[in-house]
Amino acid sequence: MKVRNSLKSLRTRHRDNRIVRRKGRVYIINKTNRRFKARQG
Repeated sequence: MKVRNSLKSLRTRHRDNRIVRRKGRVYIINKTNRRFKARQG
């Protein structure tokens, strides 16, 4: 999982990317291609 300051650019890399907020953190998850997981901060 990548840790990034900004997730906006990562979201557009694949059409199935979703932004999810969990426990005060922002995550990108992708059910079809799990390579694209990322967390903010």
